Amino acid sequence: MANLILASTSKYRRELLTRLRLSFEAVAPGVDEAVVKAAGGPARAVVEELARRKSEAVRARRPSDVVIGSDQAAVLDGKILDKPGTKANAIAQLRALRGRQHQLITAVAVSHPDGIERFTDVTNLTMRTLSDEEIDRYVCAERPLDCAGSYKIEGLGVTLFEQIESRDHTAIVGLPLAQLSDTLRSLGFTLP
Repeated sequence: MANLILASTSKYRRELLTRLRLSFEAVAPGVDEAVVKAAGGPARAVVEELARRKSEAVRARRPSDVVIGSDQAAVLDGKILDKPGTKANAIAQLRALRGRQHQLITAVAVSHPDGIERFTDVTNLTMRTLSDEEIDRYVCAERPLDCAGSYKIEGLGVTLFEQIESRDHTAIVGLPLAQLSDTLRSLGFTLP
């Protein structure tokens, strides 16, 4: 059986993959995301390309292993919202999202000795019409500076939304486990 590798430094993806009770190693992919984003193109294509590059970058170093690469972006009006990084940017993103629907696109690429399996999950989220005070309180309480869209749906961020349409709620956090489980089973991993 091949080793399973998560091509990611994301603590959120590591926590999600741990739920499957499979032994895995997390390895930094070393992909320059800015280069892919600068090349432009539709948001979905950018996210899918980043997932593929992350998976293949690690697999190039570990060719006999199974490598999971993933990328995610919050998308408003066709534009990718980067991780905010600062409180001011998080507040600005949430102000732009309030009262509106946006998409959270999560792409996965699983490289293995016989090729690559790819899939993408798109979640539609409608944010409540939040006041400036509500946004400020949320950002101060949860500090979502490393999250696409400036919210942590697995925590207090769920209170920001009036509607969430998703095939797999784990995709919102960063790794769609339902479809990933099917893919890993097809590659010989034992899951319930």
